[in-house]
Amino acid sequence: MKQLAYITFLISLVNFSWAQEKSITQHSVDINGESIDYTAEVATLPLLNNQREAIAHIQYTYYTRNSKTYKTRPLVISFNGGPGSGSVWMHLAYTGPRVLKISDEGFPVQPYGHKQNPFSILDVADIVYINPVNTGYSRPVLNEEGKFDKSKFFGVNADINYLSEWINTFVTKKDKWLAPKFLIGESYGTTRVSGLANALQNQHWMYINGVILVSPTELGLDLSGPVEIANRLPYFAAAAWYHNKLAPNLQNKPILEMLKEVEDYTINTLTPALIKGGFIKDSRKQQVANQMAKYSGIKSEIFLENNLDVSYNLFWKSLKKNDGFTIGRLDSRYLGLDEKTAGTRPDYNAELTSWLQSFTPAINNYYRNELNYKTDLKYNMFGNVYPWDRTQNNNTGKQLRQAMAQNPSLNVMIQSGLFDGATTYFNAKYTMWHIDDSGKLKNRFTFKTYESGHMMYLRRDDLQTANNDLRDFILKSIPKENKPIKY
Repeated sequence: MKQLAYITFLISLVNFSWAQEKSITQHSVDINGESIDYTAEVATLPLLNNQREAIAHIQYTYYTRNSKTYKTRPLVISFNGGPGSGSVWMHLAYTGPRVLKISDEGFPVQPYGHKQNPFSILDVADIVYINPVNTGYSRPVLNEEGKFDKSKFFGVNADINYLSEWINTFVTKKDKWLAPKFLIGESYGTTRVSGLANALQNQHWMYINGVILVSPTELGLDLSGPVEIANRLPYFAAAAWYHNKLAPNLQNKPILEMLKEVEDYTINTLTPALIKGGFIKDSRKQQVANQMAKYSGIKSEIFLENNLDVSYNLFWKSLKKNDGFTIGRLDSRYLGLDEKTAGTRPDYNAELTSWLQSFTPAINNYYRNELNYKTDLKYNMFGNVYPWDRTQNNNTGKQLRQAMAQNPSLNVMIQSGLFDGATTYFNAKYTMWHIDDSGKLKNRFTFKTYESGHMMYLRRDDLQTANNDLRDFILKSIPKENKPIKY
């Protein structure tokens, strides 16, 4: 037993030794026709407990434009989701100075690799990509038994608490207190950054200029019952439009014009009908099923058989069933092949397998051969962060609202892909509507949609548009010099 304890103790020392490695390299990138020289730093920064002991090593990648105005240049703090996902996705496909090699529509190509990102926001802001514990190269410090306290990291509140502490330390060490600061999160990362905005302001007195929610979750807001069922329909219509499954009078419309019609029906007709549940008249139920079929591209019988409650899984299985395909969850432009035509859900997520094929070789090669960061650790695209505690204070949407109320200069932008079936654009819109039910903050929200999925930036046209939207948001969210920040 003593020998085992000694071995695990050595393992923790090896982990700590690895965490001290740092790589700093010099690069350049052409962004919107301008050559930008920048520094890339890949390293780990320990997370300390109250006894000043390291309990985790958090790996980050930090890009800074070589500039005399370093201290006051905006800082974008970037997280992905999962909650067990590494920061690879937005790092190597969206905002960073390099993007992976894929087709213009976002599909894998070989040879794998990366290339310059001509639309990166590095021209207007420095960017740090952070990997929470057990994602990317970040790891907890193990005790003599080879274990660690998961409750310190894995949960809505624990995640926000330790990352806010870490960000405070990072900003201090990097001398960025004078810089305007922005938080960007994708998917579960939107839950994370919404809570961080509030925690940073109220626990660390660090005030944020902007929060960007990319493909946001419900942020702890209640989305259940008839509203949850009804809210699926606009996404169904978007996916059906993409796959040419709508009648000509809808298919021939521009997608946003078509979706406006579906949204109006969802709010004004479908939701009130669903509220009646089993007491809706049979004739009315048939009318609703027919209209849902019209907007979704699947048969009215499917809606009737499911009491108008067609799940996402059944929709993904049904839309292109006669063509022999399923459609993707996170991005419904992607197609899958199931063993059996029958069933109520696809065998696998077609989009995710495609993405992992592109991202995994690219990020490993990029760290080792361009950023010169060498480690024997596995890069966790998805790490084990379970069980994840969502039982207490899972209300980061309202936490974000509080942060906005306290800080008149804090603005929020939401970016959603129309073909995202996991965090749908209409649920994102609904969430935005209900973050602040008073309506007093509505002028400080910006909502953008793109003709792609969960990671809208994989489509080249949207990579450009979304980065330009980010750039404009960052610049507009910085108050004019010496202008009082007040109501």
